[in-house]
Amino acid sequence: MKVGVLALQGAFREHREVLDALGVEAVEVRTPAALGALDALILPGGESTTVSQLLDSSGVRGPLAERLADGLPVLGTCAGMILLAREVVDGRPDQESFAAIDVAVRRNAYGRQRDSFEADLAVDALPGGPFPGVFIRAPRIASVGDGVEVLATHEGVPVLARQHSVVVTSFHPELSGDLRLHEWFLHGNGEKA
Repeated sequence: MKVGVLALQGAFREHREVLDALGVEAVEVRTPAALGALDALILPGGESTTVSQLLDSSGVRGPLAERLADGLPVLGTCAGMILLAREVVDGRPDQESFAAIDVAVRRNAYGRQRDSFEADLAVDALPGGPFPGVFIRAPRIASVGDGVEVLATHEGVPVLARQHSVVVTSFHPELSGDLRLHEWFLHGNGEKA
């Protein structure tokens, strides 16, 4: 299995370290050519407006949109979720998302950097007890479409969701020290059996 990590900006190194710990071949994606032979892709956290601009300047946006439309399994964490959402409620007018999952999101909805926190999340799909959610300037899912399955909530708000082969999180699983979420995504691509 070959898994790409979008490496234009943000927490891509941390995701790569998780993939290395799981023994998965990881590719840092910075060019359209790097998307070619991937079995799955991770869009990491970072600054969504900056990543959006870098997707354009690197030429990756169009080829990535094509791969997503073809069903490439993708995990979007934090800013990655913003990029994959149907709608960014409070985004910049020039900010484009891929509309790969039918959710509307609100950027930095959990507050500024100083408002970061950790919370144990009940995720039925993951055996072994609660998953440690690390929330850093996290986006909030404002609404979900009919085809979206909510897999975890925090204080009644969805923070982990799936639609077909697209999985999104408000939190940073790569910073948790817990490999279960990545492993679940990679071994089932997050899809229902």
